[in-house]
Amino acid sequence: MNDVREVICRPRRRLPWWFLVGLGAAGASLAAVRGAYRGTFLDAWLSIGVLLALLGVLALGMVTTRVSADAYGVHSRTLLRRRSVPWGDITGLRILLKHESSHRIPEVRRVGLVLRNGRRRLLPLPQCGLPDDRAEFDAKVDALHALHVRHGAPDSSHIPVISRRTAGRSVSWALILCALLLAGAGAAAWAVPDSTSYARAWQSAVPCAAGAGAGTGTTERRDCLTTVPAVIAKAAVRRPKQSSWLYFADGRPLERLAVSREGAQGFGPGDSVEVTFWRDRVMKVAGAHHVWREHVSAAGEMAVLAAALALTAGYPAARVLLRLRGRRLPDDEVLPSALPFVGVLVGTALWLLPLCYRHPTDPFTSPATIAWAAAGSAATLGLSVLAWRATRVRTPRAAESTGKPGKAGAADEVFVAARFLEQTDYNPHFFGTHIVLGDGPPAVTPHSGPGRFAAKPIPVERLTVKGVRRLRGSDGDTVPGGWHIAELDDAGSPVRLAAAPADLTRIIRELRPAAG
Repeated sequence: MNDVREVICRPRRRLPWWFLVGLGAAGASLAAVRGAYRGTFLDAWLSIGVLLALLGVLALGMVTTRVSADAYGVHSRTLLRRRSVPWGDITGLRILLKHESSHRIPEVRRVGLVLRNGRRRLLPLPQCGLPDDRAEFDAKVDALHALHVRHGAPDSSHIPVISRRTAGRSVSWALILCALLLAGAGAAAWAVPDSTSYARAWQSAVPCAAGAGAGTGTTERRDCLTTVPAVIAKAAVRRPKQSSWLYFADGRPLERLAVSREGAQGFGPGDSVEVTFWRDRVMKVAGAHHVWREHVSAAGEMAVLAAALALTAGYPAARVLLRLRGRRLPDDEVLPSALPFVGVLVGTALWLLPLCYRHPTDPFTSPATIAWAAAGSAATLGLSVLAWRATRVRTPRAAESTGKPGKAGAADEVFVAARFLEQTDYNPHFFGTHIVLGDGPPAVTPHSGPGRFAAKPIPVERLTVKGVRRLRGSDGDTVPGGWHIAELDDAGSPVRLAAAPADLTRIIRELRPAAG
């Protein structure tokens, strides 16, 4: 790649995009002809033509995208904009890994530029979505890096891979989600007093005096209860997540009423019922064998909703906290998992939600509730300390000092969860999940023991330990976030070994004496 003079990136499989461009042109022609003929924009064929035209514009933007690099810098061209960045303004390249939910396209790789002013710029090309495109994508990235080394001054020869678990990933989505959840929690908490007064007013409502007309067609708001006789004409039972309906004969006292599915199942055509109105709302429909009541949200339910939303906001807040905690890490190093803080949130919910439900407005008026809240807060504080310690950034040097020493040739076999990230003769088709140590030479096994069934001996005489580092985005998402990586040299070929810090230290101590 040292003799690369120019790199040109265009979209692959351009024929489908050109087909969509032609389809969009046909749609634009259809919209123009239909609009001129009909003289109106309220037409189905005109709408179809406009949609096809918009689709054609998007396809034209995709097919005309072009990124090139030469001795002067990187040049990008889209349908609406052209940009050029000289190599002197670029400090490095990086690969952004976006995970998709599709099984056909599990991940999408794109290239970004890191500028000297601290900004990041994402290039429209090259892109890699399908496994067949990976080789061409890697070749384009290597060519861009070679041009950068020749004509620029990169800060490092390493190209970081930024994934959803790495320190360089943006947490703006987490901040937005946290703010929205906290806003919802505040709105629910604000509605607690109103829910309390509404529920108390409904519970204390009494029948109206004789002659009151609430529920009989008047719009006057009544705080008393009015009961009107009616006959069910039809009960429409819908699916569980849809509203069911009760239809009344002759449209009296109303045409229809939305009820729950269970409420509609309790009534049939011709049933005589009594409809109870309160504040111009139907609150109860009582028949001979079934009674339906309108659900009134109690203050406890609103308080529980507010607390649940606030606790849910704790997860994106924990992601932001971990990002701030690891701000000094390289962009491609994997951050610790936020799952320990999920345990804190679940433990808090076990005591906070019952307290909010039973005492929504006055949680600190009795010694029992104060003791309840104090004990729960102490438990939450203890769990938070444990989660903080569990998510600390452990460097490989600290891991080596805390590793348990192993003895080469011990009588008992020990199966350690570890895996080689490259396909080798002792790890064919990435089959290894554990490494067995102890009685006999170290070997890779596809199981956790006992026994050495299907074990592949590790050629320790060929291996040389180059170093130990933390997990990076380029190591993939199949490796747990708390593991470390040992970089080995296998007779000139680089090999990576992943394991938990203490286990990795033990494996290295077993390999070194054997290799020596």
